[in-house]
Amino acid sequence: MSLQAKQDHRLPAQLAARLAQRIETHALRPGTRLPSIRNCAVESRVSRSTVVEAYDQLIAQGLIESRRGSGFYVRLRQANHPARRRNGNAAHPVPGTVLDVSWLLRAQRRQSPGSEQPGAGLLPENWLDHELVASAVRGVGRSRGSWLLKYGAVEGYLPLREALSTRLSQVGIDVGADQILTTAGATQAIDLVARRFLAPGDVVFVEDPAWFVMFARFAAFGARIVGVPRGPDGPDIVALESLLAREKPKLFILNSVAHNPTGSCISQQVATRVLELAARHDFMILEDDIYGDLQGRHAIRLAALDDARRVIYVGGFSKTLAANLRVGFVAAHPTLANDLRDIKALTGLASSELCERVVARIIVERRYERMLEGLRARLDECRGRTAEALLRVGAKIAGPPPGGMYLWADFGRDTNELATAGSREGVLCAPGSLFSPTQLPSHWMRVAAATCLNDSAMKFLARTMERTPAR
Repeated sequence: MSLQAKQDHRLPAQLAARLAQRIETHALRPGTRLPSIRNCAVESRVSRSTVVEAYDQLIAQGLIESRRGSGFYVRLRQANHPARRRNGNAAHPVPGTVLDVSWLLRAQRRQSPGSEQPGAGLLPENWLDHELVASAVRGVGRSRGSWLLKYGAVEGYLPLREALSTRLSQVGIDVGADQILTTAGATQAIDLVARRFLAPGDVVFVEDPAWFVMFARFAAFGARIVGVPRGPDGPDIVALESLLAREKPKLFILNSVAHNPTGSCISQQVATRVLELAARHDFMILEDDIYGDLQGRHAIRLAALDDARRVIYVGGFSKTLAANLRVGFVAAHPTLANDLRDIKALTGLASSELCERVVARIIVERRYERMLEGLRARLDECRGRTAEALLRVGAKIAGPPPGGMYLWADFGRDTNELATAGSREGVLCAPGSLFSPTQLPSHWMRVAAATCLNDSAMKFLARTMERTPAR
């Protein structure tokens, strides 16, 4: 058998093994629809016949099933059922590190203070203003009253909601304090919206690529996740219209500003079309603007173009002040805000007024805006240096993004291999496969803007690019 024939023979098995790994580790959950044969071939850069053979292998292993006229889906299996066998051999995941969302979350939490790792999910600790937060904590601690010993208001600390209303008006979002509900971080805000709108079997549109934690969160509610390709100026409208011709989503979740992971911002034209399609097809939009403060006020927000009927706006302070404060918020139409308040009361009683008072103090005293100016300038400088360094090692940059914490780079080879090598050398990488609802192998990788400050990480990327063949 020729070398080319041997490679052609191995490709289906390699693709099947990668998909099997994601299924066995629940990165691809039961009921998830796999990409079509054509789309999978394009994303994996293989022939359609390779995908057909890989899917056939997974069907034989009992991992996926073909539904006539609908596509291929991850099979629903018994919780304790062993891996299916084919020809007497167990279908084991690929040996080595299991690269899934849980792995990346654990690795991010283990980051050493001040590290500037490529896969970082937060700014370096020494960039944040520790004394600003500590001073506000001390000031709140000296305040009198019995509020510290009681539950706070379900809707949240009123002075903070009033301050948020004022800040949102500065980016064109006109909502009163009664339309704002504080939450334990943006994650709880998204969870409340999911509880309000989703039932098992409902369709949720997400961007592809997108923030990976959302995939598992919505799947936990029994929703079916459908990816909408993200372009340089927002969701791909042609692809969105095509999907809407055959799907009826309840929600579409997106980042308008400083998108995670690409760093791009939505354009006015695309934002307008998304809102028109939401009205025509009757779905709600959850606008996650957790990174917006790192971009500034000039960027377009969907909520600023909406009448608070279609867009649910979510924000927070974990990326800019302190992740440990766990202060987020959701702004919506008054009726919906009341519904979310009731769900919050039933599921969590109240959020931490202590933390909310700390954030309110920082905002009201206008120290927050001054701190943001410094963060943006530092990010701009590091993002440019990191982009130049990535280009030197042979990666291609999508963008460059106008702001935010991340760069989205094409490394020309499976970035799961880079991440696996990094895990052996103490370098945290965030492979592109984790940012797609399909979880398929990807040449793309999210790179933190501050990576240029980590000399050992940059040397690792250069060294690994040299010894890992492009595909």
